[in-house]
Amino acid sequence: MKFFVIIAIICVPVFGFTQNQPFDEQTPPPAPDYALGENWSALPFRDDAADAFPKQEDWVSDSLKEVDVFYVHPTMYLKGKQWNADVTDKRMNKKVDTKPVHFQASVFNQTCRVYAPRYRQAVVTVFYEKSEDGEKALELAYSDVKRAFDYYLEHYNQGRPIIIASHSQGTRHSRKLLQEYFDGTELQEKLVTAYMIGFTVNKGMYQTLEMCENATETGCYIAWMSYKQGYEPDGTFHRTTESINPLTWRLDTAFVDASKGLGTVVLNLNKKYTNKTGASIHYKDGHYLWVKSKAPWMGFFKNMHILDYNLFWHDIRKNVKDRVDAYFGAKH
Repeated sequence: MKFFVIIAIICVPVFGFTQNQPFDEQTPPPAPDYALGENWSALPFRDDAADAFPKQEDWVSDSLKEVDVFYVHPTMYLKGKQWNADVTDKRMNKKVDTKPVHFQASVFNQTCRVYAPRYRQAVVTVFYEKSEDGEKALELAYSDVKRAFDYYLEHYNQGRPIIIASHSQGTRHSRKLLQEYFDGTELQEKLVTAYMIGFTVNKGMYQTLEMCENATETGCYIAWMSYKQGYEPDGTFHRTTESINPLTWRLDTAFVDASKGLGTVVLNLNKKYTNKTGASIHYKDGHYLWVKSKAPWMGFFKNMHILDYNLFWHDIRKNVKDRVDAYFGAKH
């Protein structure tokens, strides 16, 4: 029952939710002050949702981690009167903390200090009912992410290597961060990698940054969009996108058997489903990921968007460590 409650929350129908007023006629929620810890879902050296880890592992102190991850969460604002969510909304913050931050941002905590800002995310309908108002809502959301990243750079980073990570709407924003802060800049030298999952990403967006081509390459980005094997999605979300296969971290289209995967997570980080998930890259208007999974509940989904991280949770976790090790190996 718990599973269906979570899926009902995440997958509530989105069509038909419209905002009461045009964007310019609304007063947006107040901008978050990133000097306040309450405006971060996750920060190092405190107990928060990004600290979740499998009981089979030992916790690694943030003081021992040499890399930061700046994580931008996906849309959890599914309906409301305003175009953008209010970061003081406690119910919304709980959804962000207990779902994407718990199941996505946590994948990085073995190796990295995790920074996850709250931001005035745009309502989910902006992706289904495209309009000038929706674009303005997305730009407002991005302005928060950008200010949070500026604050992070000035007050937290202290010259440390960086991983950018995100999902869905978060990736819509993080791909702009890469354009503005890393692509062909001095800061690119500090980029370990960028995990930009669940939204269209392609090399045409960048002058120097490219998709990673193996499991240890650094200074590059990683992307994928997940669909059930055999399902060809309609719409535009997958068009022109690139995907890497997270079972091999390569770009070739060969199907990779479930025996090659390190483990899927469904609802509990302490339960690892091994030898359950295979994948291949498929092309139709874009390169997206076809997934064949026998993990619990996965057969219900054709569009596996909300599971982009869960399907390959243990594969990502190991890959983060491998890339961090490779980054420092190349620098020494």
